[in-house]
Amino acid sequence: MSRPLPTEQRLLEATLVCLARHGIAKTTLDDVAREAGVSRATLYRYFPGKQALLSAAVTAEAARIAATVDAAGAQARDLEDAVVAMMRTAAHELSRQAALQFALAHEPEQVLPYLAFTGGDAFLAAASVAFAPTLARFLPAVRVERAAEWCARMVLTVLEPSEQALIADDAVVRDMVREFVIPGLVPESLRTVQSKG
Repeated sequence: MSRPLPTEQRLLEATLVCLARHGIAKTTLDDVAREAGVSRATLYRYFPGKQALLSAAVTAEAARIAATVDAAGAQARDLEDAVVAMMRTAAHELSRQAALQFALAHEPEQVLPYLAFTGGDAFLAAASVAFAPTLARFLPAVRVERAAEWCARMVLTVLEPSEQALIADDAVVRDMVREFVIPGLVPESLRTVQSKG
């Protein structure tokens, strides 16, 4: 028999369920408490309000996705395979994240400030964390941060629902990585040396 989730974890998961069902604007603390099977007073013991709850849910989900992306690239034997695995995994995780997809489809004004301008810089920095550990195995330390950001930017381009089908096709992803990603990660002079070695 599995152990029940800690209350805080249940609240975070319930938040994502409610966001996928009602959206950001219409999700209430009562909705989340009901979904988690706790009282509103219990919810307030963990989170002082809706914004704190939303921030914690987004942070926890981002950490989960980052760990999944990192694990996808960890077993790769070369840079191209690692980037393909991580990009496919990141796109897959984001495309199946129901709360995000609801917001992109029905409340883009709620999401876009976090993906563009100053919010976009913070998003890219956070998303880069998912790619950096694996890229560090293949690239000089001075190039890892920029390379990780480049990968995060490429994944951001497929957040648009009409583009998500492309990322499911291995051949399309590999072509995209070869044409747009690897050239941004490794200078041509180094690629020529690596392919000869």
